[in-house]
Amino acid sequence: MSYQLIESQISTELTLEMKEELIEVLFQYREDFASANEPLGAIKSHEIEIMLNVERHDPPLLRRPAYLASPRAREALESHINELMKLGVLRNAWHNEELEVTMPVISTWNNDK
Repeated sequence: MSYQLIESQISTELTLEMKEELIEVLFQYREDFASANEPLGAIKSHEIEIMLNVERHDPPLLRRPAYLASPRAREALESHINELMKLGVLRNAWHNEELEVTMPVISTWNNDK
């Protein structure tokens, strides 16, 4: 069993049998998951074609001007962004860099989390 799986946190709400089944499935499909050797976005077991759509299909409520985030939201965003940067999912972009896709950050709260 790999070090990463040993270090993983599996819900305490699962029964021992459920945990064993989960580990078995994770191990069986290990090439389809990100790891330290194969970070997010670098999975080589299959290819996915992503069609970029430049039309605006987002609902009007999502088309709001930018506004400052609360200190709580900023702290949560910084934490998640730092984690995604460490995983190689996000990177800094420069103002003169041509990018095909950029995404705004939208924070939502669910049960104070």
